[in-house]
Amino acid sequence: MIRAALLIAAVLLPILPVHAQTVDQRTGYWWYQAPPKPADDEPDPDALVKPRIPPMVELATWTPPKIRKLIEEQRDYAATVLTVDAVADFWRLQDFARRKARAFAGVTQIAMLQNPELNAKSANPMVGEARDQLSAQKDQVRRQYLRSRSNEFALVMFSRSTCGYCRVQWPIVQRFQDEMGWQVTLQDIDRKPELAQRFGVEVTPTTMVIRRGSQQRMVIASGVEAYPNLIQMAYQAVRLLAGDIRPEQFLTGAGEEDGFFDALANGPVSATDPRVLGGDLVDVRMEPRP
Repeated sequence: MIRAALLIAAVLLPILPVHAQTVDQRTGYWWYQAPPKPADDEPDPDALVKPRIPPMVELATWTPPKIRKLIEEQRDYAATVLTVDAVADFWRLQDFARRKARAFAGVTQIAMLQNPELNAKSANPMVGEARDQLSAQKDQVRRQYLRSRSNEFALVMFSRSTCGYCRVQWPIVQRFQDEMGWQVTLQDIDRKPELAQRFGVEVTPTTMVIRRGSQQRMVIASGVEAYPNLIQMAYQAVRLLAGDIRPEQFLTGAGEEDGFFDALANGPVSATDPRVLGGDLVDVRMEPRP
């Protein structure tokens, strides 16, 4: 009886399911299993392939990124094979891109003429005499604004006794005092090092706008700054500290409010703008360092 059972087991064992057979466990730290070999039909990414250049009718429907990719592929192919035909094909593609760009520029000019609010020339004339007139008008607006704020703001220039640049900047700051009627103060941080720490001054000369009776302040020049630039930066800083503009409008020049160069003229430009979030405008004026 036992012999018959053993005989049946010997016959059935080879046809048992795979999961019933012993599994080779020789994998892990001490047993290395080679990675599978890549298939022979996988393309070599570095292989030299001649790009397919479609007819111009089809190429005209491609997007610029797709055209740029084809030009780069043809350039690399032509630089590798160095045949006259390959190089000529590359320059044919370049010529197509040039004509495409010129066509876009032509349509752009028509769009600018039909929509002058999108054209910088409407707010920034290119003719010399008109530009001179515009510059004089902006300078007058800045000067009138700064003079009207002379009792509210002051300039402080931080210097060192060994700073040669400070001797150049100080007469410029004094000219600002003479023409704008502001109070101007010179502070030597070698003699008063606590001021450098309090106001965060590391470079001299440093010129700063300070609001009287307040802790608000703003650096308008680090190093030597020309007088016209000093006026421009003081004008922008005072408007920001006074709450007349927001940080996004810091590059908006005199008389450019609600115009082409006003970043917020046509509505919010940032997802964090309170007008996007539906809240009230927040106070964005400069505050002192902790």
